[in-house]
Amino acid sequence: MYTSFLRSSLLVPALSCLLLVACSILNTDVNKDSIRGPVLQLQLDAQIKNLSQSELLHSKLVHSIVIPDDASYHRQQTYMAVPLWSLVGSLPSQGNLQFTALDGFVATIPNQLITNDANAAQAWLAIEDPAHPWDALKPGQPSAGPFYLVWLAPEKSHISGEQWPYQIAKIAVTTALEVRYPQLLPHAEGELQLTALRGLQVFTKNCATCHSLNDGGDAKIGPDLNLPMNPSEYFQEAALRHLIREPGSVRRWSQSVMPGFKADIVSDSELDDLLVYLRQMAAQRNGLSVR
Repeated sequence: MYTSFLRSSLLVPALSCLLLVACSILNTDVNKDSIRGPVLQLQLDAQIKNLSQSELLHSKLVHSIVIPDDASYHRQQTYMAVPLWSLVGSLPSQGNLQFTALDGFVATIPNQLITNDANAAQAWLAIEDPAHPWDALKPGQPSAGPFYLVWLAPEKSHISGEQWPYQIAKIAVTTALEVRYPQLLPHAEGELQLTALRGLQVFTKNCATCHSLNDGGDAKIGPDLNLPMNPSEYFQEAALRHLIREPGSVRRWSQSVMPGFKADIVSDSELDDLLVYLRQMAAQRNGLSVR
């Protein structure tokens, strides 16, 4: 599982009222004393709101939605869900929402993707009903619940599989990954710098959900991609491309969780940019220049 390159100093204004939006918008028919089950932590600005599974399921905003091709189950799925924009309110256009999963997976999704625009992908928070539990993702594994970010018409906004975080425990407003972890930034010149920056975008969208780089990042599922070595240093380029496209074609073991990134998720040009970024970061660590 793997996240976007954006940043602004305009993140803090307009957030102070968001918690009030989330609190008031969830008018429920449930007595608060009777709330049971898992809890989703919603952190908007410096305030924290805990929303229970029961509370969300009984919200007046909940709808039954059909996802024709679910990214995690790889089939049509029907969910009880709440439109995400109704929970978080109006977000500044430049900033991010961070989704932290129970297993340590972290997806950072640009605010501009959280919209009710009919011409764009629609983000919904699916809530697992304990009376009708979802199927396990794989035999012997849990389901995608209790909270799962799903998308209607994901193709309209080029939503990748790494932007469908499941088993969500926390949603929080945050700044761009490279702002919080400047060690992720490439320092090259000219066209090389532009290409490496595009590669950083590919990394943050698709790789940083599981991996850190230079000890920079929120996720710790997979190994760091530059310390102590960078995969561009110990894989030939053809093998590294195969590993990214189809990990099982290079190495396989029962505990492997890395998905493959087909060309409809990471295009050939984006993969080229990612490899340039990885080589640049390896060179920076070694005090070298990339040609």
